[in-house]
Amino acid sequence: MSERHFSLLPFLSAAALPRIQIAGCLTRCSKLLRISYVLSGDLRDIVLSTFSDEPVRKNGLWKHTCFELFLAVESSPRYWEFNLSPAGHWNVYRFLAYREGMTEETAFASLPVKVRSDPDCLRLELEVDLGSIVRADQTLAIGISAVLKQISGEKTYWALTHCGPQADFHRRDSFSIRL
Repeated sequence: MSERHFSLLPFLSAAALPRIQIAGCLTRCSKLLRISYVLSGDLRDIVLSTFSDEPVRKNGLWKHTCFELFLAVESSPRYWEFNLSPAGHWNVYRFLAYREGMTEETAFASLPVKVRSDPDCLRLELEVDLGSIVRADQTLAIGISAVLKQISGEKTYWALTHCGPQADFHRRDSFSIRL
């Protein structure tokens, strides 16, 4: 079993940064991957969707507050983007190469997103079997990120690292965790 703790950094932009922190833990055991995000601080300025009793696959989650996970097999240009909403909604996209050939990944019919929230803390967790898209012996390059939509309508972009002049979570050099 491999485990990594992480903290996300904001992309410095003209938007005023909210007074929050995003941290979490990523664990891989064979084909099983578990990720937990903890958003803490002054959450009053962040738009957080209420958890849905019936979470579904949805497009465009990154237009709102959304937690993201990027996975690639280390020796392949192909990668996957997991989008997770505080409402429990989700989606997984497959790309053939950098921002090319985006399609919904049909290997997943649902994702068991768990969300707990308090006034100053939101926890989002996902445990997923990756066996339908990767082998247990393959090394994964992983990027972790988040988009936070503020009450003002502005968005801030958070990631393990920002490797370019613009916030771009798809850059392979930002997939900085190896598991």
